[in-house]
Amino acid sequence: MGSVQQMIAGVPYDKVTISMETKVYPVIWHEDRVLLIDQTRLSHEYAIVEIKRYEDMARAIATMIVRGAPAIGIAAAYGMYLGARDIQKSDRDGFLAELKGVAEILGNTRPTAVNLFWAIERMLKTARETSVSVSEIPQVLLAAAQQIQAEDLNTCQAIGDHGLAVLPKTPEQLNILTHCNTGSLATAGYGTALGVIRSCKAAQRLGRVYADETRPRLQGAKLTTWECVQDQIPVTLIADNMAAHCMKLGLIHAAIVGADRIAANGDTANKIGTYNVALVARAHNIPFFVAAPLSTVDFRLQSGEGIPIEERDPKEVYQIGSTAICPPGVEFYNPAFDVTPAELITAIITEHGAVAPGDLKNLMVHQC
Repeated sequence: MGSVQQMIAGVPYDKVTISMETKVYPVIWHEDRVLLIDQTRLSHEYAIVEIKRYEDMARAIATMIVRGAPAIGIAAAYGMYLGARDIQKSDRDGFLAELKGVAEILGNTRPTAVNLFWAIERMLKTARETSVSVSEIPQVLLAAAQQIQAEDLNTCQAIGDHGLAVLPKTPEQLNILTHCNTGSLATAGYGTALGVIRSCKAAQRLGRVYADETRPRLQGAKLTTWECVQDQIPVTLIADNMAAHCMKLGLIHAAIVGADRIAANGDTANKIGTYNVALVARAHNIPFFVAAPLSTVDFRLQSGEGIPIEERDPKEVYQIGSTAICPPGVEFYNPAFDVTPAELITAIITEHGAVAPGDLKNLMVHQC
């Protein structure tokens, strides 16, 4: 794999231009297959998984080889192309019926991340509306998947720039707390919340990142710190229960998190533990920001009460590696996400600017 020319949305990765070099791209298109960074093996091992079939893409999403709402959407878009490429039907209705079956399999992988469904529906709409022959639809879908990936790179850059503009204006450099992983690994590249942090570093305003370890899967410890090390971003890892203490000591000036689904009123579903961070940030009068593309906003949901919360294998809670950390007979609860009420959020940062949660509806006109 060492000789593979990595392609980001069909463009060699070293030709992709953003304001600060990012070395990490989780989804790579190359020679009619998708290459994914296996995020389940980080930070101890850097491994690439080849995806040639849509069923394998569905499995990669479900098992979190690829994760993060925008990255899941991109992966699903390529999965739709891989499925379309293998459909044998020559009539349009039959082709679209089978493509819908591909969409259902991909859509059943992760119920909370709305970008997954947004990308799948966009691909289905593209297939329905194109005027090309049935045999040419797969190539149209490949171009659409590459477009989604390219748009996300630009979106993350814009989120970073808008986020930088609303960060606290302080004479000293900023220390920023983040939760889970919201960087290049979770997007096409650059990141959402970590994208704001990258823009902050590029503007020489960043002091240090404080990364919550993010139990139970430890995405903060395994992924965020790994990204920071790759891009030489100063980072301190803390246990999830240390955030309030660090805020009380004055070590943190702002908290920025990502999102997997945002309701129309601004209620935000994100990695479990985000709600805790928002509560302690409010208690210490520290601004709490959500950074996410507009595709993460589900305007059909009036509030967070309607957001489905994925529950994962309890093994993630009671087992670290192959070692059980509690005695037999204990029961477990393992929701992957929680919902932070809009009133705890200072602003939601999108590619169209930063808005108060109550003003989110004003951005609906931009959502395609």
